[in-house]
Amino acid sequence: MKNNVSAPIFLASSILLLLQTLPGVKAGFSCDGSSFVSNSSYHKNRDSLFSTLSDKVITNGGFYNASIDGTRVLAFCRRDYERQGCIDCVQKSVQQIKTSCRNRVESFNCDSDPRDRVSCFVRTTNSSTYGQLELGPATIDPSGAAIDRATKNITLFRQEWDAMVDRTLEVATTDNSTAVLKYFGAVRAEFTEFPNVYMMMQCTPDLTSGACKKCLQESVNYFKEQFWGRQGGGICRPSCVFRWEIYEFYGAFANAIRVPAPPRALIPRAQVISVTRLKGGIIAIFVVPIVINVLVFIGLIKAYNRIKRSNRKIKEQQGESGGQSMLRFDFGMILIATDDFSSENKIGQGGFGSVYKGNLPGGQEIAVKRLKQGSGQGDIEFKNEVLLLTRLQHRNLVKLLGYCNEGDEEILVYEFVPNSSLDNFIFDEEKRLLLTWDMRFTIIEGVARGLLYLHEDSQLRIIHRDLKASNILLDADMNPKISDFGMARLFNMDQTRAVTRKLVGTLGYMAPEYVKHRRFSVKTDVYSFGVVLLEMITGQSNKNYFEALGLPAYAWKCWVAGEAASIIDHVLCRNSTNKIMRFIHIGLLCVQENVAKRPTMSLVIQWLGSDTISIPLPTAAAFTMRLPVELHGTNASNQLAEAGAGASSLNKLTITELSPR
Repeated sequence: MKNNVSAPIFLASSILLLLQTLPGVKAGFSCDGSSFVSNSSYHKNRDSLFSTLSDKVITNGGFYNASIDGTRVLAFCRRDYERQGCIDCVQKSVQQIKTSCRNRVESFNCDSDPRDRVSCFVRTTNSSTYGQLELGPATIDPSGAAIDRATKNITLFRQEWDAMVDRTLEVATTDNSTAVLKYFGAVRAEFTEFPNVYMMMQCTPDLTSGACKKCLQESVNYFKEQFWGRQGGGICRPSCVFRWEIYEFYGAFANAIRVPAPPRALIPRAQVISVTRLKGGIIAIFVVPIVINVLVFIGLIKAYNRIKRSNRKIKEQQGESGGQSMLRFDFGMILIATDDFSSENKIGQGGFGSVYKGNLPGGQEIAVKRLKQGSGQGDIEFKNEVLLLTRLQHRNLVKLLGYCNEGDEEILVYEFVPNSSLDNFIFDEEKRLLLTWDMRFTIIEGVARGLLYLHEDSQLRIIHRDLKASNILLDADMNPKISDFGMARLFNMDQTRAVTRKLVGTLGYMAPEYVKHRRFSVKTDVYSFGVVLLEMITGQSNKNYFEALGLPAYAWKCWVAGEAASIIDHVLCRNSTNKIMRFIHIGLLCVQENVAKRPTMSLVIQWLGSDTISIPLPTAAAFTMRLPVELHGTNASNQLAEAGAGASSLNKLTITELSPR
């Protein structure tokens, strides 16, 4: 028996030693690629990035990817990291690379020692890896002794282990978490042969959910092929980390999402019990079904009562929403979810109120918009807005989950969109590097499709009136979602324009006919879209051109002078200039002063999706950065500063007069 047990241990140890000599799969670190000369530009750039790497990964939430002239460095700390632990781990990995991969372009060090307070990895390369699935190089750590096959039912263990893998994969690849380090799953389960088994999976946040799942599945398969039979272990790749143990390795399960233990494998116990227990098994054949039937009967009664109460509650909640599927939240639940609207949970500030991140009792993350008291929305207007948003369903619009109006409180509850707003990326010198041309194209097209839905494809015709970079949120895959409908106005489908007595919106994004004459239409949103498109091309905020009367005017000036290429963001210098110039052309068509000449969003989408469709030449762009008449006075400078910053809107109650076509 001892020989039988020792054989797997010896075999696994031999495989481990063999793998450590192979390229691509090693224990701890990997050095690949060509060599670089000491004091070369690559060497200096790498050391420069290394010098601030541990601090940068902390300030960026545990994941940092940066480059200097083709020298790229990536750092990653496991989600349960402690601040100092992450810093120490990254510095240790950097030192390991400097020592063991002294002059190699490609290096990868993963510190996965379970005794440490944190696991992390650091990678250097000379090629772009952001958003790409990277399965190699990989490091391995088959920890623990072999499972004693003489006393353990290895078949049953494997079925329970596979079920646990499925549960952990489901949790880790469901993006309902924070903007950074979003793909994470930690599961604790009780097995038949072990009191507790722990499993953790995590991917880098630049991946799609599908790519994350593939990386983790590859790691699981590799472990099963090479190291099955050991009591734990882990695999670390540049795109994901996988680990499991029969003990609670540090920190990973302190705040983990709890899921039920995997179901018991359907193996008759009669196959594994001894003959001496046969008598007890015969008794169980008669007793167990009776007990099960009684428990099922009791469970059915409880379930029926629970469903009955739930249906009654849903009917009460839908009573004021015309039967729409809209949840009315209790204010006490909102307080618990947001930790009493704590400043730590505040994620945004808008003209109508503040936005907070919250967590419902079931673990779902939400965004809670708390409207200011006296914001100008009465009870009727608030309910109308709720009903309006309930009827809007599109992948490029933020989804409204429910509302709360108790006493003086008026609250809207939205889906939580993890990657914050577009302005946090496009106007940030470092984060803008992450916005490749393909990603910018996806964002521009997504916003266009969201506006087309509002203008033409929904049951209603909606004019947003405050489209800007800060009102475009980015989901886990960097897909855009238009948000903040506090100023949106409803049109009947046979109406095209309206006049308002008060001005609302954000200076610099408002169309000239709206600023000067209070007239707005779908073309008002088209103008705002054009400004956002030009911001995406230039990587600069409209406020930066305030002295020059706005980005549209500056872009038009460069276009007329034949110098439009000069406004293209330097980050996009390696992309096709012709393609980007076509987008500048489309943007200028959207911001024309002549309303009639501006395209519809359906036409814009056609232009964006084709390089062959001819498009007309633009006419003069509008100059809309001048102050409207009623802003002159004692508060003019303050309102101008707010508008220029793009952080606040001119929120005033509007009285809309609809003009039939």
